[in-house]
Amino acid sequence: MTARDAMHEEAIPDRFGTNSFVEDRELESLLRLYLPEQLVDHLKPHLHRLGELAGGVLDALAQTSDRNPPTLEHRTRTGKDLQRIVKHPAYVEMERIAYSEFGLAAMSHRGGVLDWSEPMPAAVKYALTFLFVQAEFGLCCPVSMTDSLTRTLRKFGDPALVERYLPALTSQDLDALAQGAMFMTEQGAGSDIAATATVAKRDGAIWKLSGDKWFCSNPDAALAMVLARVEGAPEGMRGVSLFLLPRRLEDGSPNAYRIIRLKDKLGTRSMASGEIRLEGATAYLVGELGRGFVQMADMVNNSRLSNGVRAAGMMRRAAAEAQYIARHRKAFGKRLIDMPLMQRQLAKIMLPGEQARTMMFQAADALRRADGGDSNAYALVRILTPMLKFRACRDARRVTGDAMEVRGGCGYIEEWSDPRLLRDSHLGSIWEGTSNIVAQDVIRAINREGSLTVLQDHLSALVEQTTMHPAVRARFSALVAQASSFAEVAAATGGDRHARQAASALYHLSSAIAMAWEASKTGSLKRMALAQLVVLHRLSPRDPFKPDSDAGAQLLFDDDANADPATLNLLEQ
Repeated sequence: MTARDAMHEEAIPDRFGTNSFVEDRELESLLRLYLPEQLVDHLKPHLHRLGELAGGVLDALAQTSDRNPPTLEHRTRTGKDLQRIVKHPAYVEMERIAYSEFGLAAMSHRGGVLDWSEPMPAAVKYALTFLFVQAEFGLCCPVSMTDSLTRTLRKFGDPALVERYLPALTSQDLDALAQGAMFMTEQGAGSDIAATATVAKRDGAIWKLSGDKWFCSNPDAALAMVLARVEGAPEGMRGVSLFLLPRRLEDGSPNAYRIIRLKDKLGTRSMASGEIRLEGATAYLVGELGRGFVQMADMVNNSRLSNGVRAAGMMRRAAAEAQYIARHRKAFGKRLIDMPLMQRQLAKIMLPGEQARTMMFQAADALRRADGGDSNAYALVRILTPMLKFRACRDARRVTGDAMEVRGGCGYIEEWSDPRLLRDSHLGSIWEGTSNIVAQDVIRAINREGSLTVLQDHLSALVEQTTMHPAVRARFSALVAQASSFAEVAAATGGDRHARQAASALYHLSSAIAMAWEASKTGSLKRMALAQLVVLHRLSPRDPFKPDSDAGAQLLFDDDANADPATLNLLEQ
């Protein structure tokens, strides 16, 4: 018996030390579906490396950082009023891995990252983030904001501003790197951006900002996007503009704003969040006056998409832990995974994460095409993004809690990963828009961008490209019509009452069809089983007094459950 086998026989199974990429049998086949073969072959050593880190060293660093949150120092020991946030060395090492070794914030904006000559497609960034977040969630917020700020600055910023700051924003040298942030939230203006009270006064070619920002993650970032109301501008959204706020001025002196305090948060304890007071701080206008929210929405939407990706990664981690425990722990003379009730519970834990992973890749592929100038792809991104952010982030809260239960009493103990995952999972459905706000954004995409028609066409095309029984094809087509009809009703009323229900219906339908399409292309019978479970348990009427169908669930835990596309008739059952 090997040492690893001996560990498997322990009464309390410990998954630490596994490779999160190697262990995930679906990830590589999905990458080959959404990315060019040559690029996937190039990335494999890097994916293997990050999977190894996520299953070991990175997870240990994350645990240490969670227990040692950052602190705020207001003065130097010689009495100078120079604020700094002190980060634990474990967090700094995670920054090195994310920003420097893997270039997660730079890879979408320039070539050379991971020795690839061109900027990477979004699917690469999201696949690597999907692995990284299985160990550490908090740092992924600053990484995402740096990436998103860079995108928004390049899209709307003055060319001189872009030239000045782009090299630092995309640097892989931690000493030269400029991290990004966004300061939007105020005490009286959370999701209601029109109520923004921070004031911007013109001072020649620059602007001076004054006011308080209530919730600012990564508050010591070198650059932040800030919403402010220009002095004398009209009330409401039309008076709000977007500004780039540097932490330090060109002469190296600190800008005129202070970090009042750091927040004591439920989760993401590794990463600093604080309150900012702007005291005539120098800033630069980004884009057009009075269109601040429209321009900031570009950054917010990318952050929302990243939130959905992170939720998918956390659910994958939770499901992997639960399955590992069930395979290696025995009770009442048998393995937990051989017990029917446990199989059903594991299927419920696995399904939402796999839905989110599929929707992550679908959104990434649409984003690639949208950035290439495809207007229909842009409309698709506009609806897929809030769908994913809304549903996946809510699902992660339940999945992490259910996975904790599989570990039992140990799952409630802080030296295991479960409490950290559970605490961090609650962030996604709050930041960058609460569930109600994001569900209503699905309705806005329907009403303003015509996204529903584009989504219908996209789903119908996937159905046509999928190997399946004619009766199943007809069933999917009928579901597309039903979900679209209901979404139209919700949109006609502005979404005030039915936005959440419509967003959930579209999400479940989209994920089921896309997973069936993936299964047809990769030959994964498991993935087709997942698609079936979505149809059965999320899109079909249920009689509470009738036993639920187990069709397909048992295949999820059979290591040999793979088949070529010709055998994929599971949905016919």
